[in-house]
Order: sequence, then C-alpha cells, then structure tokens
Amino acid sequence: MGPVGVRERAELTVRLRAAGCVAAEEEAAEIWSAAGADEEAAAAMVARRETGEPLAWIIGRIDFGGVQISVAPGVYVPRWQTAALAAAALRRLPAGGTCLDLCTGSGAVPAYLRAKGASGRLLGTDVDPTAVACARSNGVEAIRCSLDTDVPSELEHRFDVLTAVVPYVPRSALPLLAPDVRQWEPPVALDGGPDGTQVLRQVAGLAPRWLRPGGWLLLEMGADQIGTLTDMAEGLGFDAVSVLADGDGDPCGFEARWASTSL
Repeated sequence: MGPVGVRERAELTVRLRAAGCVAAEEEAAEIWSAAGADEEAAAAMVARRETGEPLAWIIGRIDFGGVQISVAPGVYVPRWQTAALAAAALRRLPAGGTCLDLCTGSGAVPAYLRAKGASGRLLGTDVDPTAVACARSNGVEAIRCSLDTDVPSELEHRFDVLTAVVPYVPRSALPLLAPDVRQWEPPVALDGGPDGTQVLRQVAGLAPRWLRPGGWLLLEMGADQIGTLTDMAEGLGFDAVSVLADGDGDPCGFEARWASTSL
C-alpha cells in the first residue's frame, strides 16, 4: 500500500486535467487538503471545478504573496500578479501609516499589509456587499462605498497610500477571458469600459481627495494602459511616477506621489 491519499489525488488529477485545468496536479492537492482527505468531499469539489467554478471559491481560500486569503463565492479572486502592487504599497507605507484600498474585493491587499506588519488604519471599500463581508472575514476594516458617490468627509486627505485593483479589461476583450473567469466572476469586477481605462481614470481623478500631500497612488492595469494613465497622473499633479512589475518582470501598473501641498 502506498502513502495515504496518493491514489485518490491521482484520480482527482486525471479528472481535473480532463476538465482543462492546466495545473491539475497542484489543484488536486489543494482540493484534497481542503476536503480534509475525505474522498467523497474531494470528489464533490472536483465536480464543481469541472463546471469551471474558480478553485478559490471551492476551497475557500487562496495564497496571496504568502498570506492565506479567504475568498467567498461571488467575490473577485485575487490574482498572484497583484501581490507585486501589495508589496510596493508596503514599501511606501510609513510606520503607522494609513492605506485606502478601493474595489477591495476579498480585502487581499490590506490583509497582506496587516500580515506583513502594517499597524495603521487600513480601510477597504467596495460596492458589493458580498465582497465587503468577505473582506471583513479576512480581518479588514471594510465599508460599502461606490466610486460614484461623494467621498465621506472624514476620509478626505487622510491616507498615506491609496491602492486599487479596479476593472481594467476592455469590454471588447471580455469574451476572450478564460472560461472560469468569464462565466463565473462578477462582470462588475472585470469590465473597464470601452478601452479598459474608464474606472482607472475615475480613481486617478479622485485620488487627490483621499491622499495626503506626499501620499502614494498605486494602480494595477494592463501594460498597454500604463502610458495613458501615467500621463494623466502627471497632468493631475502627481510626480515620482514609476512602473510596477509583477513577479515575472512584466509591467502591471504604476505608482506615483501626490505632489500637491494644497487641499
């Protein structure tokens, strides 16, 4: 008899591979662990994955830069690339500093910052009540707030860092997304408008209302959108603009300092 679970994980791997999962072996191990080595529970999880349901929803968590993040069904799944933005935010956050994370989803960014030692106020906002509840389950202070509404007065000019992973997929590219993204994840978390920059522009324009002078804006976006948004940021009064790169070295956004001293 071989090690416990080897045969069962192998069977799960075969099913996942047949369903088109690229990392079938790794997913099988995740499912087997989440199921508590219960063969029936694991088989039920694989059946859900075979429909295309995101793995993070099935097992209820995802590793984000070395931090375990709970992810509820219906909530945008944090991408591994976003850990680069979170790490950059940590570098820009002063001791006891404050961070506002817009479109927080599961609260992955502020949860990461807290896990890495940030001690100041870390606030997440999201329009989706399910996402707000999920962020709170990750220990994040989160409020339901739309970007279209006025900024609560108590939040104006209070933050040292502002992070945002907003929808930035061009509407015409939505049908090209992977099926488990396109068919399952909330469109409001993906659709960035005609060219993908609609919400990005909105956040960049609103950022000075939340940031203290000298505070940092960090935005994730597609590589082909960076030039447009950095030009906009500089036009608004941001300086020290630099491109962020993900773990593979690919451009994934930018950071910029709010240079204005006026409120």
